[in-house]
Amino acid sequence: MTEPTAEPFLKSRSLARRALAEGHTAEPGRVNRRLLGALGRHGLLSLLFPEAAGGTATEGVRARDLCLVREALAQESTEAENAVAIQTLGSYPILLAGTAEQVSRWIPPLAAGETVAAFALTEPNAGSDPGALELLAERDADGYRLTGVKVFISNAPDADVYTMFARTTAGAGTRGITAFIVPGDAEGLRGSPLRLLSSHPIGRLELDGVFVPGAQVLGEVDQGFRLAMRVLDLFRPSVGASVVGMAQAALDAAVRHASARKAFGRPIREFQAVSHLLAEMATRLEAARLLVYSAAEAFDAGADRVGRRSAMAKLFATETAQAVVDAAVQVHGAAALEQGHLLEHLYREVRAPRIYEGTSEIQREIIARDLFKGH
Repeated sequence: MTEPTAEPFLKSRSLARRALAEGHTAEPGRVNRRLLGALGRHGLLSLLFPEAAGGTATEGVRARDLCLVREALAQESTEAENAVAIQTLGSYPILLAGTAEQVSRWIPPLAAGETVAAFALTEPNAGSDPGALELLAERDADGYRLTGVKVFISNAPDADVYTMFARTTAGAGTRGITAFIVPGDAEGLRGSPLRLLSSHPIGRLELDGVFVPGAQVLGEVDQGFRLAMRVLDLFRPSVGASVVGMAQAALDAAVRHASARKAFGRPIREFQAVSHLLAEMATRLEAARLLVYSAAEAFDAGADRVGRRSAMAKLFATETAQAVVDAAVQVHGAAALEQGHLLEHLYREVRAPRIYEGTSEIQREIIARDLFKGH
């Protein structure tokens, strides 16, 4: 397979170059609205939204297209890849569970990059265990009042709209969670940015009795956890695709360096220790890519045990990518550690995907539980 050649992959790289050529920059760790707008104007975002909702995708939401776009972008620019990934993650719950009115209100500007979305699930005491979610949603007249804290929310506090998950039934675990559409300028909603290892736009949100009308409930009451898991099953293979893209960029850089760099009078690629390391990197990377696209195609086909396959794809791809990038740094030596070097950048960027959207340990738990079903 080596590298996808499907139209969304090739088109994404071309469109990303055009958007990035406009030279948009933003404060590190904050939403780059100018870049997101450029990605919208050049038609890259619309590849991932159905025609009926203002996009250009003729077959609706597909995990495979999401993987193709994210892998392509990760090879060009991790900032552009992050922007597209977070925007779609925040938008897709509305696409998948929203009413016709909700979709027509929010999705077209999101697909155009004019409005910024975010997916707000994680809390200080509910990360790997969303069943422990505490953000309280209390009935109030024809709507709900939301009170509590969200943390490590990508695109917070700058998003224009949040897909927010809150507890509507106490003591019900995952069966008492409801999804809401919460505008970023809602009264009582405050936020602050967080600074992480890489310059990812992410923050903390505090909700003090934020009123959400009943018309902004997303899907059925108490069925929000099911929606969140459906979205994560869709996105986990694409997380794998994004790190495969990063790892491919690292491998390509290592191959170029091994061909040009000389030691003891010959290119270092002629040393078996180096050439065999590169061969191992390429083999593991290809296995990760195949597992990612197999999981994506299973999701699109509505196959059984999609959750298990998505977990396998995310687990294997993120762990493999971390190892490939690390090995590429080793091939380069000290030069790769200098700030501004491609591999120094990738080394920081490749770490977070092993944590977000379910840690590697949680993916193993999902896989193990599925193995023991029926036994």
